[in-house]
Amino acid sequence: MDRGSTEQPRIVVYCVEPFAYRLLRTWADGCGYPFALLVTSPGPKRARSTGYREIIAAAPPEQDILVTTDMRRTAPLIAALSPDVILSFTLPFRLPPEILALPRHGAVNLHPAPLPAYRGPNPARIVYNGEPMLGATLHRTAAEYDTGPILSRHLAPVPDDVSPDSIRAVWANLILKALDEGFARALADEPGEPQDDAQASYAASFAPEETWLDWALPATTLQYRATALNLQAPQAKARINGATYLIERLQALPDGSSPQPPGTLLDNAGSTLIVQTGHGAVRVAATKIAES
Repeated sequence: MDRGSTEQPRIVVYCVEPFAYRLLRTWADGCGYPFALLVTSPGPKRARSTGYREIIAAAPPEQDILVTTDMRRTAPLIAALSPDVILSFTLPFRLPPEILALPRHGAVNLHPAPLPAYRGPNPARIVYNGEPMLGATLHRTAAEYDTGPILSRHLAPVPDDVSPDSIRAVWANLILKALDEGFARALADEPGEPQDDAQASYAASFAPEETWLDWALPATTLQYRATALNLQAPQAKARINGATYLIERLQALPDGSSPQPPGTLLDNAGSTLIVQTGHGAVRVAATKIAES
């Protein structure tokens, strides 16, 4: 199949996150590509998720869907489909060699980070660490996660108003660009550019202690961290006036100077709180968590 071919490629998709599936569906519908099979999963035992249910509900009625936690068991079914490309995005499992060898034009993976930086399961660390740029990379699937040759990589600045919605909007645009460019190169059997391992970094999942916000940090740093922690679902937490709160939204205030010590509750208007930080103040939407 070459770039000028009108034949539709047979694509097998592996995806477990609803946001990722919606982007894949948007891209595929725009290109006129049906999915020969959609493989999804509740994930490994250590990190079960219900996102696969949303994916099933969002899929077209005619879409063939396989739900499994055992990737090896999918090999005979995938082989019977004679796929042109396998496309994975947010898959928390390694695809075994017998599956990677099946597609005519190879297997590719979409990683929402500027590889080789931030390999691993948690690209939200880009935001948590206060990096200035977001990225998305389509690469050839290799034996180790996120290490295969790069087919397409796109970057854009982190938006001025850092929030889960604004970050997802920038990421969505980058992901669609990476898919457009990289998938065409995959169909043309281009090998991609090898990654420079010397430039690689790893994005580990957030440890429990990292989900707690430290009011001694500057307001802008706290906004980045709360946004990163809440990209999928609110998990940022903090202590305010001796109580524990789930921090649903946090925004640095441009005129939030105060002589009060970090953590001081400056104003309380219902569910919206103004809290002093190590530099500036933040507006917080939060819910008190009952403590046993």
